[in-house]
Amino acid sequence: MSLRLILAIFPERLSERIRSAAAACDPIDLKIEEDGEEGLRTAEIVVSADYSQNVLDALQTALEGEDGWRINVLPIEATLPRVSEDEIKRQESNRKTTAREELYEDVANGAQLDINFVVLTLTSAIVATIGLNEDNVAVIIGAMVIAPLLGPNLAFSLGVALGDLVLMRKAAIVSAAGLGMTLVLALLIGLVLPANLDSVELLRRTHVWYGDAVLALASGVAASLSITSRLPSTLVGVMVAVALMPPAVAAGFLAGGGNFAGAFGALILLITNVVCLNLTSQLVFIWKGVRPRRWLERRAAKDAIRTNLIVLGLLVVLQIAVITVWAHFFE
Repeated sequence: MSLRLILAIFPERLSERIRSAAAACDPIDLKIEEDGEEGLRTAEIVVSADYSQNVLDALQTALEGEDGWRINVLPIEATLPRVSEDEIKRQESNRKTTAREELYEDVANGAQLDINFVVLTLTSAIVATIGLNEDNVAVIIGAMVIAPLLGPNLAFSLGVALGDLVLMRKAAIVSAAGLGMTLVLALLIGLVLPANLDSVELLRRTHVWYGDAVLALASGVAASLSITSRLPSTLVGVMVAVALMPPAVAAGFLAGGGNFAGAFGALILLITNVVCLNLTSQLVFIWKGVRPRRWLERRAAKDAIRTNLIVLGLLVVLQIAVITVWAHFFE
């Protein structure tokens, strides 16, 4: 069982309030001691990672409207003596979900439009273009490994779940910038490098079918589950990149070579994958109970989730119609 050490630093006058709030959550360990600075106390609270959200919410509620406090959450690598089986069962929750605050830090850090993101995106686009044009699956997979597209998409879905407009806007900008850079760079390469229309991998991205939507839907589920359940996200990031990077590269590369029909098909595939991926990732956050703490924030988050799910749902229906028409007239 993963454990968390919650360190709360607060004014001495709030000691009893903090003790009551923490004790009500029935933690594994609870200790309140004087801090180095005069007038401050420190609470050390040990809980399971699955139960940390309850404690964090209780502490923040107790400290509402007060100044001079800070809460830090640290992972515990090991503890002695070992936590008893009874304690583990008591701390276990039905839905194993990372604390909201931990989720936010992990996801927000992956949605930074910095030099690393730009270089990795451009490098991945170059490698993916070469792989698609040479019909080399291994090279395409290599491009997906370094493509940093998981973070912005997860950040947008988390922003919707929390009703955080700032995070949503930031994630949308980073995601649009990444795909935009990919399209433009692939287009420039297409102006100088002839497209190999015998490449199965390249032509595979010029049309959309129901299986492509299913892949994107599965990618969204896997992405959100990996972050909420504290599972390794590297391979999931590859899965997300597979749904986004190749069609973006194919659209730009074919447009640069003058094959606008193929580029349009790749663009439809890209839009389909973006919509499906974000739809299921938002649904997983809802299922996992990721929501704001305050009532007003929850109301805003519900409105944002409702609006986005309606829009995404309508887009999915529209794209199913487009796929059907495409298959009937162009296949």
